[in-house]
Amino acid sequence: MAERDAAGAGGIEAERGSDSPDSDSDSENGGTSGESEMDFLRNLLSRTLGLGSEKPEKVLDELTLDGVSRFMQSEKCRNVVCLVGAGISTSAGIPDFRSPGTGLYANLQSYNLPYPEAIFEINYFKQHPEPFFALARELYPGQFKPTVCHYFIRLLKEKGLLLRCYTQEPSCCSPAQLSYLLTSCSPADQSQNIDTLERVAGLDQEDLVEAHGTFFTSHCLRSSCRKQYTLDWMKEKIFSTVTPKCDKCQSLVKPDIVFFGESLPRRFFTLMQSDFQKVDLLIIMGTSLQVQPFASLVSRVPTNTPRLLINKEKTGQSDPFMSLMGLSTGMDFDSEKAYRDVAWLGECDEGCTALAELLGWKKELEELVKKEHSAIDAKSGQAGEAGASPSPPRAGATASPSTPPAKPGSSTQKESDAGSKAE
Repeated sequence: MAERDAAGAGGIEAERGSDSPDSDSDSENGGTSGESEMDFLRNLLSRTLGLGSEKPEKVLDELTLDGVSRFMQSEKCRNVVCLVGAGISTSAGIPDFRSPGTGLYANLQSYNLPYPEAIFEINYFKQHPEPFFALARELYPGQFKPTVCHYFIRLLKEKGLLLRCYTQEPSCCSPAQLSYLLTSCSPADQSQNIDTLERVAGLDQEDLVEAHGTFFTSHCLRSSCRKQYTLDWMKEKIFSTVTPKCDKCQSLVKPDIVFFGESLPRRFFTLMQSDFQKVDLLIIMGTSLQVQPFASLVSRVPTNTPRLLINKEKTGQSDPFMSLMGLSTGMDFDSEKAYRDVAWLGECDEGCTALAELLGWKKELEELVKKEHSAIDAKSGQAGEAGASPSPPRAGATASPSTPPAKPGSSTQKESDAGSKAE
C-alpha cells in the first residue's frame, strides 16, 4: 500500500529534507543538510534507546483531560505544540481520506486506480495525471469554514501558549487542503503562502508548519526547465479539462504540493529540531499517525512532556514487544507504567470543547466560532440579514460547538475506550 511506500521510500526521502521549490537548494545549504540529517538520526536513536536519559518526571497529577487542563494552567506549561491531521477538518464538510462511505477512498473508484492512494503518488501522477486533476475539479464546489478545533488552536495562540501547529494529512498531498485551496482562494487571497483553514482561523505563517506544500505556485516537472506558473494559470487548466503542460517544453506541470514519494519542505525539519526540544505539551488531533515522519514526532518530545491525543480512536501507541525491551517511545495510555499520555476519544470538535470548558474558555471559544463564521458568511455573500446565525454544517458535519461534549469518564467515553481496547 502507499502508506508503506510513504513510510518507506517516500518517508526516507522526507527524513533527508527537501529539494522541492519551497526549500533551500543543496548549494545554499552546503554541508548543513548532512549535519542536520546526522543530528536528527543521532537524536532519534538516543531517544529510542533511552541513552543518557534519566527517570522521567511525572508532571500530570492524573492522566485525564482534567489533569491536562490543570497542567495547562500552571507555570510549567508555556509552549504547546499541536500536531493535527485531516480529522480536524471533517466537521467543516471536507471529506477525510479513509472514513468508510464518506472518505475520498469511496469516491475514487471511477478513476480506475490500482489502489486509492495512487492518485497522490508522484510516480503514478507523472504517468497518469488525469485522475488527480479530475479530483481537483470534483472538490471545487463549496465553501468551507474552519472548525472548532481550528479556533481552539487560535485560542492557544491568543493565550500565549501556542509554540507551533504542525499540519499533517494521511497523504502528504492533503485532500482536505486541496479541497479548501480550490474552493476558498480568490485573487485577493493570493499571498506568498497558501490560505488554509488554519490561516483563515487566524494563525499566521510563523505559527504553522504546513508539510503539504502550496497550491499557489506550480512548476514544470522537467529538471532542466522548472518554469513556474501561477494559481490562476493552473486553475484555468484544471477547469478546462486540459492536462497542464509547460508552454516552454511541453512537460507536465504540477502544483507545489507534496505527493507521496516527494520530500517535505526543509522548514519542517528546521523547526522540528528546535520546537520539539522545548515543547511543554504536545496535543495530537485528528491523525492516524501512520505516515512518516509525523509518526515519529510524538517520540521527539522530552521524556517528561505530556502528550494529549484527541481522536476517534487510540493511535501512536508503543509496540508491546518493543516496550518490553525498553526500545519504544510511542504513547502509553493503559499500562501500569503510563505516566504522561492521555487519550480523549470522540469527535475532535467535542474534545476541544471539553478541554476549553475545563480551562474556562468554552464561552470564549463558542463566541469566537460564531463571530468568525458570520464574518466568513458575510464576506462570501452568503449571510442573511445582519445578525443572522452562521449557516448550518454541511452534510456529515458534526454537531455545533454548543452541543455538550461527551465528558471524560462518561458512558460514551468509556464505551469508546472499551472499543479501542478490544481492538
